[in-house]
Amino acid sequence: MNIIVLLKQVPDLVEELEVDESGTALDRSWLRFILNEFDDHALEQALLLKEQHGGQVKVLALDRGDVDDTLFTALAKGADWAAKITGDFDQGVDSHTAARIFQTIIADMPHDLILTGVQAIDDLDGQTGAILATYLGLPYVGVVSGIRLDDSERVATVTKEYPGGVLAEFSVKLPAVLGIQAAAQPPRYVPVARIRQAMKTAQIEEIAAPDVLAMNWMPQGLSAQPDVGVTLQDGGLPVEGRGLPVRRMFKPEVAGHAEIISGSLEEAVSRIIDILSEKGLVR
Repeated sequence: MNIIVLLKQVPDLVEELEVDESGTALDRSWLRFILNEFDDHALEQALLLKEQHGGQVKVLALDRGDVDDTLFTALAKGADWAAKITGDFDQGVDSHTAARIFQTIIADMPHDLILTGVQAIDDLDGQTGAILATYLGLPYVGVVSGIRLDDSERVATVTKEYPGGVLAEFSVKLPAVLGIQAAAQPPRYVPVARIRQAMKTAQIEEIAAPDVLAMNWMPQGLSAQPDVGVTLQDGGLPVEGRGLPVRRMFKPEVAGHAEIISGSLEEAVSRIIDILSEKGLVR
């Protein structure tokens, strides 16, 4: 069983996020990056499958935001191989471009399952896995919370969650791409000592990002260029070469105020009723 897991670094939301002077990106001067939570679950699910069925777990990530720490942690947890894809990713990369980069590299690697987080917390896009599956010509199921392999290990029974807590099971022929929402168990803890040991003994390979601008960006059978408000070149990628550009980034406006209600229970209830009445919420 050959399992590939795609990992993404995202800003640590514990930190204060600031927009840089350009107004189109986050100020990275003091920004800390961590592994996307859903990708951590994808890694955990891959390791569980490896423990149950044997095989190898390989992890891939774009080279941005302290990615070495994340990859060494994955190796310390039990991944067999790790690589970072080098390129100019400082300003980020959109889902289509990322999927094209991953597809070009994964196409030459043995793969039975490709796991990725269902979405990333920095954009909530949830597209990379589905687009990657399209490029590879493989089936895709997202919002996955369970995976069972049959005896042949060529078919997976996948549990998908729908809104309202509705669950459905799909029978998926392998190889396939799955977007993981939750692993069968919480991501495992790995001691710092083991991570340091991995840093001393393991190696992270470097793979240069392919020139996706020189490729036919659209999958076979898709040629229509959508009206997205940017100029696309013949390959389908925007002229800027970085995917869909960010026109403006800004913090939400802070408005309104909070009122602290004090007094006895009866006084507080009376004041709450008055406030709701003033706003027309009760009569």
